[in-house]
Amino acid sequence: MKRFLEKNLLPIAIVLGIVFHKQLYALSFATPYLLSLMLFITYSRISWSSIKITRFHYILLGIQYIGSALIYLAIRPFNEVLAQSCMICVLASTATSAPVVTGLLGGSISTVAAYSVISNLSIAFMAPLFFSIIGETGKTLSFGASFGYIFLKVMPILILPFLASLLVQKTAPKLHRKIASAQIVSFYLWAVALTIVLGSVTRFVVSHSSSNFLLEIIIAVSSLLICLLQFGFGRKIGRKFSFVVAGGQSLGQKNTILAIWLTQTYLNPIASLGPGLYVLWQNLINSWQIWHKKRYEENSKTS
Repeated sequence: MKRFLEKNLLPIAIVLGIVFHKQLYALSFATPYLLSLMLFITYSRISWSSIKITRFHYILLGIQYIGSALIYLAIRPFNEVLAQSCMICVLASTATSAPVVTGLLGGSISTVAAYSVISNLSIAFMAPLFFSIIGETGKTLSFGASFGYIFLKVMPILILPFLASLLVQKTAPKLHRKIASAQIVSFYLWAVALTIVLGSVTRFVVSHSSSNFLLEIIIAVSSLLICLLQFGFGRKIGRKFSFVVAGGQSLGQKNTILAIWLTQTYLNPIASLGPGLYVLWQNLINSWQIWHKKRYEENSKTS
């Protein structure tokens, strides 16, 4: 049963989110708490002595933040919602599960772990900056007031888990080791959070589908193209630093639960369809990459 769940949790979460979207919407308030708990468990697993920030990471950060701003400015003249959707797919931080997938693909786990940490911590400062300019709060508040409001909402979710993990590591090492070894809990929390946010996305899409059908199709195609480009571009950059797999996963595998929650909270909710479908696209790509690697290894053994 455990192996079945671990293998099929993504499709189960997608189906449950779509089918029970009306009921799950009532649980949307729990999303930020689930995110914080997931990050706390993830940070507890990381060996901080192995975290080294390099030029490679700064280049990826530049693409994440400058790239998201450029894609928004390029698409905004055509459609504001589409621009927001594409922007968040680039702006979103790296998935906390990216180091695991990187390990399965034979890449540098420590390199991706380092980028996942700085990506998820820095987004606490960059997201309020972006949303203060283009989000709904920026229309009613001054830039400073809007930034402060969003930062105080986002900071506890992203920064406090990091500080809490350091505190537990220093003051209660035995508890820290137990938390670090309970990574399966984080996996199930991810599934629960994903089910809830997909339920929220589905509910909003269903209630607005008649007037935005064409836009929703364009958003779906755009999120697929962005996903492919980020994986491909990340691998191309990584090749220059001997981190091909790490580059692809760092840039392409996103913390979509965080992206969906941020979009639904501070941007046009329709734009959350982009990161909502990005969940599917990135997992299809990861599944293909893992299958292709295993097939290559099997062929190498028989030849």
